[in-house]
Amino acid sequence: MNKMEQKVINAHGKRKRAVARATLSPGTGIVRINDVELDSYKPRIYRLRIREPLLLSGEIANHVDIKVNVVGGGLSSQTDAARLAIAKVLADYSPRLKKVFLDYDRQLLVADVRRKEMAKPNRHGQARSRRQKSYR
Repeated sequence: MNKMEQKVINAHGKRKRAVARATLSPGTGIVRINDVELDSYKPRIYRLRIREPLLLSGEIANHVDIKVNVVGGGLSSQTDAARLAIAKVLADYSPRLKKVFLDYDRQLLVADVRRKEMAKPNRHGQARSRRQKSYR
């Protein structure tokens, strides 16, 4: 093992209210999200989204273990935050992956800064909805 393989790398990813913290260490390719193996992560569509950076990294993913801790937000936001954190930590581990990730999908390395729009006063719960007018 050389020096590069022995160090532990941390990264974080955010999406709406969800925050994911990923830790990469040398290992055998095990990925855990909130102590659940990636193969057991439900629903399947989110599991496939999280697996994208691992598939793009190729053989590198088989030589490292990644542990992700995700809090806040909904299931979809947590998935996107975990995906971002995993891609960032892999890009730090192997800098050549940065271009591969950016060419595939920019959202793998750049956080989506959109948030829920704030509800305004006298708007009946929604950010832009108004009371319906009737002139009859």
